[in-house]
Amino acid sequence: MKKGSKFGTHRVIQPEGILPQPAEIISNDMEIYDNEILIDVQTLNIDSASFTQIKQEAHGDEAKIREIMLGIVSKYGKHKNPVTGSGGMLIGTVEKIGPALEGKIDLKVGDKIATLVSLSLTPLVIDEILEIRINIDQVDIKGKAILFESGLYAKIPSDIPENLALSVLDVAGAPAQTAKLVKPGDTVLVIGGAGKSGMLCLYEAKKRAGVTGKVICLQHNDHAKDRVMNAGLSDHFVVADATNAVEVLEKISAITSDKMCDLVINCVNVPNTEMSSILATKDDGMVYFFSMATSFTKAALGAEGVGKDVTMIVGNGYTKGHAEITLQIMRESKTLRDIYETLYA
Repeated sequence: MKKGSKFGTHRVIQPEGILPQPAEIISNDMEIYDNEILIDVQTLNIDSASFTQIKQEAHGDEAKIREIMLGIVSKYGKHKNPVTGSGGMLIGTVEKIGPALEGKIDLKVGDKIATLVSLSLTPLVIDEILEIRINIDQVDIKGKAILFESGLYAKIPSDIPENLALSVLDVAGAPAQTAKLVKPGDTVLVIGGAGKSGMLCLYEAKKRAGVTGKVICLQHNDHAKDRVMNAGLSDHFVVADATNAVEVLEKISAITSDKMCDLVINCVNVPNTEMSSILATKDDGMVYFFSMATSFTKAALGAEGVGKDVTMIVGNGYTKGHAEITLQIMRESKTLRDIYETLYA
């Protein structure tokens, strides 16, 4: 059996010598190397920014969505959206484990897992698309995938439905980072707070900021206002266009008496929301860009252009304990779990 690199560089076809994620094309030959795991894939959870772009390109037509997804995987050997650069994650069953990993990992053949690394670096074959759940970014398939030795994963817990676990684990980095960043008494704004990652961030922000803190949910319409407020996830619900930085500045300034926010968390899946996040943050505050639609150039030069001294963090999909933290939210909040089972499972 062929020996592989821990990080999967042996799979890179073009350009050679780089890691699988930034590579344009990787090998999706499903004959595993000695340090790889073969997965029988059940469901793909496509990154929100990516699936939004695909739906727009397809004008919501499911046949066209299938064509676009199959084309991406056929061309690149992985599901890396060429427009957004992002992927998603998957759920499946362990089919084979390379001999170099035996005794080193807590997996066995037959275990059901969710991968916690992006589809934008995961060798993937789609034999057939069975169902597209267009409102929750999930696609059931017949297919196979490869997990590298360095790849993160979580076993699917028995007490949480599989599709629910997949949905929340896809955005596990956001609430886990929120838990690390929010301090008691902080004023926190979550842009896109009524979405899948946003509500998890609101929950952790409320828990960590405490009774002396203030949590604000910003959404582009008020359709989810009752759901968010009745669940006790936020102290204020603001309706504003996150691409309109002046509008956001004025509304957040009014709520905070011009003090602005200690921490702004951006969870939206559309571009051009960088300046709203920056202007809503107080000087010496922090912006956490979890959105895959974020432009580093727009954020860096935009902050400079308005003279804002803020710390900006690029959302890392991984932080220690992120899977455990996110699944625990589903266990400790029946209200939030009911919402997510209705919307995303």
